[in-house]
Amino acid sequence: MRAIQRFTVRPVLPDVLKPLGDLALNLRWSWHADTGELFRTIDPELWRRTGGDPVRLLAEAAPERLAALAADPSFVADLDRVRADLADYLTGDRWYQRYAADTPDAPAAIGYFSPEFGITEVLPQYSGGLGILAGDHLKTASDLGVPIIGVGLLYRQGYFRQSLDASGWQQEQYPLLDPNALPLSLLRDHEGPVRIEVPLAGHRLLAQVWLADVGRVPLLLLDSDLEDNEGPERMITDRLYGGGADHRLAQEVLLGIGGVRAIRAYCAATGHPAPEVFHTNEGHAGFLGLERIREYLADGSGFDAAVERTRAGTVFTTHTPVPAGIDRFPRELIAAQFEGFGDLDLDRVLALGAEDYGGGDPGTFNMAVMGLRLAQRANGVSRLHGEVSRRMFRGLWREFDEAEVPIGSITNGVHHRTWMHPELVSLLDGARDAGDDPDAERWDALAGLDDGALWALKRRLRGELINVCRQRLAASAAHRGQPAEWTGAVLDDDVITIGFARRVPSYKRLTLMLRDPERLARLLTHPTRPIQLVIAGKSHPADEGGKRLIQQLVQFADAERVRRRIVFLPDYDIALAKPLYPGCDVWLNNPLRPYEACGTSGMKAALNGAANLSIRDGWWDEWYDPHFGWEIPSAEGAADQDHRDAVEAAALYDVIENEIVPRFYDADADGVPRRWVRLIRDAVAGLGPKVTAARMVREYVSELYTPAAASSKILDSAAAEQLAAWADRVRAGWPGVLVDHVASRAEDSVQVGDRIEVTALIRLGDLEPDDVEVQLVAGRLDGDDELRELRPVPLQAEPGPSDEVHRYSGTVAVERAGAIGYTVRILPRNRYLANSAELNLVRYP
Repeated sequence: MRAIQRFTVRPVLPDVLKPLGDLALNLRWSWHADTGELFRTIDPELWRRTGGDPVRLLAEAAPERLAALAADPSFVADLDRVRADLADYLTGDRWYQRYAADTPDAPAAIGYFSPEFGITEVLPQYSGGLGILAGDHLKTASDLGVPIIGVGLLYRQGYFRQSLDASGWQQEQYPLLDPNALPLSLLRDHEGPVRIEVPLAGHRLLAQVWLADVGRVPLLLLDSDLEDNEGPERMITDRLYGGGADHRLAQEVLLGIGGVRAIRAYCAATGHPAPEVFHTNEGHAGFLGLERIREYLADGSGFDAAVERTRAGTVFTTHTPVPAGIDRFPRELIAAQFEGFGDLDLDRVLALGAEDYGGGDPGTFNMAVMGLRLAQRANGVSRLHGEVSRRMFRGLWREFDEAEVPIGSITNGVHHRTWMHPELVSLLDGARDAGDDPDAERWDALAGLDDGALWALKRRLRGELINVCRQRLAASAAHRGQPAEWTGAVLDDDVITIGFARRVPSYKRLTLMLRDPERLARLLTHPTRPIQLVIAGKSHPADEGGKRLIQQLVQFADAERVRRRIVFLPDYDIALAKPLYPGCDVWLNNPLRPYEACGTSGMKAALNGAANLSIRDGWWDEWYDPHFGWEIPSAEGAADQDHRDAVEAAALYDVIENEIVPRFYDADADGVPRRWVRLIRDAVAGLGPKVTAARMVREYVSELYTPAAASSKILDSAAAEQLAAWADRVRAGWPGVLVDHVASRAEDSVQVGDRIEVTALIRLGDLEPDDVEVQLVAGRLDGDDELRELRPVPLQAEPGPSDEVHRYSGTVAVERAGAIGYTVRILPRNRYLANSAELNLVRYP
């Protein structure tokens, strides 16, 4: 008989142990080794059975054990020490406090919105890379003291649990989660639990707000499972990425609009400073911009001024390199939702997400397009992804060169204290000197370990992974109705271990390694220098193609000939990832370039001393170095996809067989492969400072959050009205703006180092010289006389020949030989604009 309702009864702890309850409710235990060890010592076997969940541990611990601990002076002393450490962590000054003291525009708070957050496996509110990135962002913000407020949804069934049937086909199960059994508490004010109300296509939707403490960072999770809602509304927050368009739209309305209202309620209840900056992590939360426009309208701003004020304080991060990864809704669905929403004009709302550019669908509302239009600052998540994003969204700024599309890039990073093995973190901490920066790591720490000791450590980490693999594989075999005895002998502590784990959309090419199954089998079963593969990944429940790829790989791995050397482990999650990265010697990534936005799994592996073997995509394109691993040559010019897969698979086999395997197995008389050990050291020391989320969050603070806060502060109501009126006037007068004549003067033979003088005569019509900037744009010429590698240089105004004709002049230096060219252009200019492309207005000769 299946229960339809669950309750979790929390224990009454002895007074001296009551701080354990506070420690359990702050998710810092998920990355703070001392706190985790304190909970483990309560009952090591129960800690293992509960999956390292302190809330469950305390709920299930035997009362006599708790009584014994309360009487144990050593345990109580450890508890007091850990409690004091957390109190200092939560209240002491950290990097951001020092930064803010020297930076007047540093924001007092930032709202960070994401549809998923991967903090810990105990709180299963994530599906893949986007959620893990968001979780690492919050953890790192906490470590650095950055005043972020996270906002998401609480999914009562989380993301699915994955298993396999006898044929290797993915099966999904959705366990019901009880929030009271999770490290969460309800947000309350003086009247009781906080309720947020959101209009939903003519209905009223209520949500309660659960609070997760991520160190210093509060994470607000909205939950619609309330009796006051109608049945369908109660199910809005049932599953992550579940349901059809209506369901997804309702979730995103709750996340964006309800999320802003939840932040307002949280700040009112706690006294926390209100955010000056709102960060939209992908387009799912884009409706937060509409709620902020509604707030400004309610304060008396006009619509255009409200949009400008919203844009000034908004940051938008796109994570997808393919249009199919963007949420798009039928226009009529958006119209039904926002008819009568506050004082917002419906046509203006629809225009924000309109694909009104070449190749767009006029019947579609695009969430990423709205996100870009409502954010003054936008970025991709690697340097290459920034280039791809500028190309993908160029239609919004079609008058500008692709390189000038206002989408920058901040390369993702990972929270190293979550993803590095504890022994490696201990080595980093042990290498610190008293005068070291408390927020910096000694990434050269492995230099203090001799080759033999480091190699023995890596072998031990490989062995830990193999034990996990055997346990999981045995459970999977039993579930599939197969004998499990053989699983106790899979994998080998002394065989090079290659890891591959990620979501399974087609572009990540899970089965590229199977392109030549016989060659792969030979590599796996080589008598003296074999390889072994540990593979994991989930396919979206609606992706039949992805499920077929998993089945194909599982059926290959089931073959008796290879099954001791290749394993597929179902239900990839944080719990599996933690031993997987340290236990691998090589991390494999073979997406179709350039469809990997960043790919942070390879970063986590590198921090654990694994070499990367990857297509030059995402972050690996940016930081590839032969000291850190190998590149798989990309055949982007291949005639078709099948030929490209064949070429790249052959290259993959060649690199493994001819470069990786010899380096791993070429050991000296002591059994130590010195060249491989050097690679381990180089990967950690060379990539550590680059791939950490500390570097990433600092860049967000300095390059996006602080400038956005500065813009938001200066663009008050009056300034926003002035900016909106100016923009209307410039748009109306732009047809009268002309480049009348351009002349240049240079020597007959131009050499590197010479200067070219340029004069332009400009007509501005009804506009004033202060409304525009006139630029000389120089660059290289391609075969079609198109300018590349642009260098804009402002021209200076001079007295013109008449009141209607203005003269501008300037010079450009010739810095290199070859075919060069220039043009002149006119752009709008206003001190409140973050970049010259904002109005999408430009005039060329």
